[in-house]
Amino acid sequence: MTISSKALCAIYGPIGLLALVATWGNNIHYLGLGFLGANRQFWEDTLANPASRSITVDMFFLGLAVFVWMILEARRLRMRGVWLYLIFGMLLAVSFTVPLFLINRERALAALGAQAGGGSLQPIDAAGLAAIGIAAGTYSVVTLLR
Repeated sequence: MTISSKALCAIYGPIGLLALVATWGNNIHYLGLGFLGANRQFWEDTLANPASRSITVDMFFLGLAVFVWMILEARRLRMRGVWLYLIFGMLLAVSFTVPLFLINRERALAALGAQAGGGSLQPIDAAGLAAIGIAAGTYSVVTLLR
């Protein structure tokens, strides 16, 4: 099944919005501490146990690799404002700004007349991605209910 640019954007948009709601549904608990206090407590909490440290280190290095790719891709496609995605990713949620970047990447590809299709998925690919999405959504709901 070939995926069009519009379909990709229709997938990326909700992923970004759900990520923003899920991350800030958890981050809101820090806001009463003020900017500096919230940051101090948040980062201290990421050191709470081996699991939190592991996932934080994992996300930092994944983020670094994604940021390198985003900068290179933005330069290749002549996209402006790539550093805004990175800065807002660090301030808001990288899981929100990367899908926004991907939507704008599809738009840049279309503007350049490049092949903008997202390639193709086999049924097993779609099923696997759906399973990961359901797991991410379920975990997000669990975190918001705590």
